[in-house]
Amino acid sequence: MASLVTHGFTAVALGAALQQPRWRRRAWVAGIVCAILPDADVIGFSFGIDYGDPLGHRGLSHSLPFAALVATVMVAVWCRPGHSSLCHWRLWVFTFLATASHGVLDAFTNGGLGIALFAPFDQTRHFFPYRPLQVSPIGFGSFFTARGMAVIVSELVWVWLPILAIGGVVLAVRRRRDPTDRSRPE
Repeated sequence: MASLVTHGFTAVALGAALQQPRWRRRAWVAGIVCAILPDADVIGFSFGIDYGDPLGHRGLSHSLPFAALVATVMVAVWCRPGHSSLCHWRLWVFTFLATASHGVLDAFTNGGLGIALFAPFDQTRHFFPYRPLQVSPIGFGSFFTARGMAVIVSELVWVWLPILAIGGVVLAVRRRRDPTDRSRPE
């Protein structure tokens, strides 16, 4: 898996691209929680659920249908009657992409059994052909080791820097299109 910090960072980047002027801090927090949520499946180890089981690590909770379900629940809980359908749609897209990004990032790692991206309809575990991300150790303590440092370096190179570069370009384009943008330094 990619580290939880990188999953959260990816959600923040998605939120920055999709944000609405009325979004509050809780929308950002919801995106981060959605991006990290799939790894809650590691609790299954304590209950005897094997890694390769459909409910095991990188199984159902890492799938695209699960991301769609989470997004649907988020909109149902979050949006009150009277909110515009555009608000519902953007929040659904944001929380879907934040949740789905978890499995996608994990499919770029170099370890584990793969990701059940289409569970429960297909239990096949998938990886992308190119897997530059070092698989993150499970557990907080093991993250502060040489292996943990290798994970951080690979994520900086393959996730953080590209996202920051793309974000810089998007910000520059937005500022160029809207000369009245008040966030521009004078």
